[in-house]
Parts: sequence; C-alpha cells; structure tokens
Amino acid sequence: MADESSLVDRQAVQRFVKNIDWNAFYQFHQIVEAGSISAAARQLNVHQPGLSLALKRFEEQLGVKLCRRSPQGIEVTPAGRAVWELINNAFDIIRMVPHAAIRAANKVDGTLRLGMISNIVSPALDTALSVFTQAHPDVKLSIDILTWQEVLDAVIAGDCDIGLTYESDSVPTLHYEPIVWESQQLYCGRNHRLFGKTVGNPALLSRQRFVLAQGDEPKDVERFRLHYALGRHVGARADDLSEAMRLIQLGVGVGFLPTIVADTAGDKLWPLLPASLLPSYFVYMISLEVSLLSTPAQLFHEEMRQSMREYTTFR
Repeated sequence: MADESSLVDRQAVQRFVKNIDWNAFYQFHQIVEAGSISAAARQLNVHQPGLSLALKRFEEQLGVKLCRRSPQGIEVTPAGRAVWELINNAFDIIRMVPHAAIRAANKVDGTLRLGMISNIVSPALDTALSVFTQAHPDVKLSIDILTWQEVLDAVIAGDCDIGLTYESDSVPTLHYEPIVWESQQLYCGRNHRLFGKTVGNPALLSRQRFVLAQGDEPKDVERFRLHYALGRHVGARADDLSEAMRLIQLGVGVGFLPTIVADTAGDKLWPLLPASLLPSYFVYMISLEVSLLSTPAQLFHEEMRQSMREYTTFR
C-alpha cells in the first residue's frame, strides 16, 4: 500500500496538470529570457503589475520561489532554472508539432538551403544529411560553399536557412549550436626546407612565404597569426581550404589548415608547430529563430541536433 505522502504528491501533481495554465509557462519563460519583469512586460505588451502578479501565482502553484528581484533585473533561483529548462524543452517540442504532422502525412517538400564553409569534416553532419535526404525525398537540397562571413550574411539576410561556419563574435539575432571543435596547424609541403622540423616559437617563421586561405580563415587563427607576425610575406592567396592545401603541398609557402582536413593529405604535409600552441575554435550550426524556419529547415535542424547527441553519446 502506498504511503500517505506519496498519495498526496500524486494528487498535487494531478491538480497541477488539471489546472495547468499555459500562459503562465510562456510568461515565466519570457521573464527569464528578457532578464527582468519590466522588459518582459514590454515584449508581451502587458502591464508590469499584472505580469508580477502572474509570476507570483505561478510560484504559489508550484510551491517554490522561481526568481528574486535584483538591481540588475531578476535572479533566477535553482528551482527557477530547472523549471525554465523544462519549459524551454517543451517549447521546442511544441514548435515541432505542425512540422511533425506534415512529415507524418508525407507532405514535406520545398527546398532546404544550406550555406557552409568548405571542407567541414563532421560525422554528425554526414549522418544528418543522409538520414534527412532519405526520409524526405521530395525536398530539394541546395548547398552553397561560402566564406565564413558570407555564411553569416546569408543567414541574417534569409538567403539560406541554416549555416555551418566558424565565428568568434556572436550575433545576438542568431541561434548557435556547436557541431565540431577544430584546431589549425601550420603546415609545409614535402619539398619545403622545413619539412621534418618542429618550430617551438612561431615568431621564427615570420619571414616565411605564406599561403593564405583568406576567406576561410577564422578570427581565432587570424589573431594567432598576426600576434606572431605570420603572413607578412604572402606567396599566394586561395579562395578556400582545398586550394590552399594544394598550394602548401606544392611548396608555394607555409599555411594554416584544420588538422582534420590536413590529415586527408597523408604524408604530403608536415606540421610545424607543437600541438600545445595550436589555435582552436568551434564550427557552429547557425540559424535565425528556429520557430521561424521552414518545415524542411526545422526538420533538418532537429535531425542535426539528434545526430550530434547520438554521436556525442557514441564517442
């Protein structure tokens, strides 16, 4: 026989579910997102006292304090953070309802427009593309290979649905999901005089002829390069990583490449710097607000997230 306390808990949960107020969930979510009750009231176009009262009723219904006022706005309590995360996850699911209905009815068509930097090596991306295209054969896939800045500009302008790029300075209007952690190494080709050597101080290479993958150079790599005065003598500029790698292999100069990309060249390239010095960064999946995406884009976005979760768990 169940003890009395567990019975009371079940009854309390049943009352909560029966009397659930979806508006209270949304209002609390907006308060946390906005950082203050007054800011949330402006966004929701409601009066601040009414929103404060709604928050108080929601806290009384749950029996816990969700947030406290502070000079900076509000401070979310641990209980409030836990509730917000559950609500946020629920909103993600709710936003997928119309898209899931279309998918179940086998009516998904249109175009999925992706903009990405060149030479992305990501098992999660490969899996998501494979699963998505097999599940939705009526969706046309359009992929544009762009520089990292062009990817950002295309997503902001609405010229592509989802971008895959590196970017150091976050744009507030974009949604970011990290998909790959990359490091870049400085390489030379087999016929270069430095082949087989390791250089502990990158500044010693400042006089070397350099191959710049100009459009594909992340800001983190650019800062590293400029810090050590690398690239003062440019021997060649390339539009993307593939061409930069070709020129480095040919001995035109030394140059930076992602290690996972250079690994495909085998013994044709030589890493010049100690691993402890290498500049690193994330490659992100970026988009505008997910709820504003087309059905194909939302379904691919969710497929990417699922693929990344499964790959991370597998690893």
